Amino acid sequence: MSRQLTFAPRHHQLTNINSWTPDSEWLAFDVRPSGASFTGQTIERVNVFNGNIDVVYRASHGAHVGVVTVNPQSPDRYVFIHGPENPDAHWHYDFHRRRGVIVSAGQAVTLDAMDMTPPFTPGALRGGTHVHVWSPDGSRLSFTYNDAVLHEYDVRLDLRNIGVALPCGPVITPKKHPREYDGSHFCVLVSHTTADPKPGSDDIQRAYEEGWVGEQGYLTSAGQMQRWALAFIGDTCSITGEKVPELFIVDLPDDLASLQQAGDDPLCGTPVTMPAPPKGVTQRRLTFTSQNRYPGIVNVPRHWIRSSPDGRELAFLMRDDHGVVQLWVISPNGGEPRQVTQDDQGVQSAFNWHPSGKMLGFIQQGRVVLCNTENGSIRALTSPAEEEPCADAVVFSPDGKYIAWMQGVNGFRQLFITETES
Repeated sequence: MSRQLTFAPRHHQLTNINSWTPDSEWLAFDVRPSGASFTGQTIERVNVFNGNIDVVYRASHGAHVGVVTVNPQSPDRYVFIHGPENPDAHWHYDFHRRRGVIVSAGQAVTLDAMDMTPPFTPGALRGGTHVHVWSPDGSRLSFTYNDAVLHEYDVRLDLRNIGVALPCGPVITPKKHPREYDGSHFCVLVSHTTADPKPGSDDIQRAYEEGWVGEQGYLTSAGQMQRWALAFIGDTCSITGEKVPELFIVDLPDDLASLQQAGDDPLCGTPVTMPAPPKGVTQRRLTFTSQNRYPGIVNVPRHWIRSSPDGRELAFLMRDDHGVVQLWVISPNGGEPRQVTQDDQGVQSAFNWHPSGKMLGFIQQGRVVLCNTENGSIRALTSPAEEEPCADAVVFSPDGKYIAWMQGVNGFRQLFITETES
């Protein structure tokens, strides 16, 4: 039976993964007025057993915060987007003007340093980061990125990319600009994009909606463990010139030293080029859907690539031949995707794997459901309500006993949970 956790007349927003504390007792959320705006001032959490609410962080000096995730190994370590303090007409919240902030034991530090004045600082970025997600072991984070330097030079070159924050900081910048700052982690971009992808090639113009692969990585086709990898959506260009979102993966070197070394292009970028992936990072395309009746991975509902805990399968959403949004899985080594769901009603939301790796949770027909990943069978956990559940996030507790989501009540988005076992 579902249970409402929050009741205040305001919105409550969950992030699409790592919303729970590792003890399965608290859900972290932000309070932005709607899913699209960014004007919330606090990061908060609610106890799922007694309903108590704590303020984890309160922004000041006109800044706003949101999109919080919790370290999966530490119950008191949070990370979230932080907008600029003292914003003005020129310098205010935007894709290329935001940063990550970590709060641990009540102390806040900036995650990603920024140095947008050449010569650029290794380990610092030149723009804004977004949706910071801890790796399953809690040691590093992934994020999406937009570049301020290229945004000012030529907005067409400010392409969204995937980055990684590594635990080998701090990174100290010269601060030749009053808006530059230091960071606790060494940050690099790991995806490669181009403003002009060649039609029919594996070039991508935009990289986004990433997810860590496996709790311990994945087994390659050569029988070796690839410890660190991120899967993501990349926008390709079909042979006829149409944008087709496809599934990609980047394999990362095991050692942190390699990730701090430049590859073929400057790690920090140049005044006219994006920061480049480090030495040893390889990017591969996994899906090839241009010839499908409905090409590409879907962007509606918005979802993030999610790996099974053992790293054997990556889940994503794509339309079947009837145009219905279905859930599919594919190996990190590539091959033919396998269709999991067959229902003609389709999948209506982002999704996540149950910790057992045997089920996925999402919204279908206005209900929170569990889907058996082997045979696609569906078990509804809730009944349709007057206001449908929000599609942004459906998240399992780390112990697998509960699933949480957002749902409108009297015009406000509230948090709900239900047990996963009947």
